[in-house]
Amino acid sequence: MSALELITDAAQRPLEAARAAVEGASADTLNEMPRGELNSMSWLVWHAARQQDAQVAELRGAEQVWRSGGWCERFGLDRPCEDFGFGDDPQAVASVRVDGPELLLGYLEAVTDTTAEYVRSLSDAELDEVIDDSWDPPVTRGVRIVSAIDDAAQHVGQAAYVRGLVEHGWSGKY
Repeated sequence: MSALELITDAAQRPLEAARAAVEGASADTLNEMPRGELNSMSWLVWHAARQQDAQVAELRGAEQVWRSGGWCERFGLDRPCEDFGFGDDPQAVASVRVDGPELLLGYLEAVTDTTAEYVRSLSDAELDEVIDDSWDPPVTRGVRIVSAIDDAAQHVGQAAYVRGLVEHGWSGKY
């Protein structure tokens, strides 16, 4: 397996885990914030997709799927389309609400497809290209992609954990 094949496979894992976490969840379960202040499943899956979309779009030099695919309008959130949830307080988290898992999964799938397509287009040399030298060590394109995928995976894992908290008796696939 090549590095590109490995990263492409990894890019698809958060979507698989998100499907297992949110499928069959009610809107109440998806939108509930534990203790009334912690991140809801809706926010966690939305943010997992948003941060990956923002980071990969910058690498691609292209518009985010959030805008190009009309997802900003479909979600209808009362926040700027450029926003991806970094630093959200409980009020902002509560504003990310869905009627069911379909919208969340649709957006995450669109982001995952775009990420995988982008990764497949790269060469090993492009993965090694330094894109941010403000860090020590400098960040390569490959490291940034892995970081975005890792962040998405962590947030999706948190969403599954939240489902177990709010839907007593639920146990997921993983």
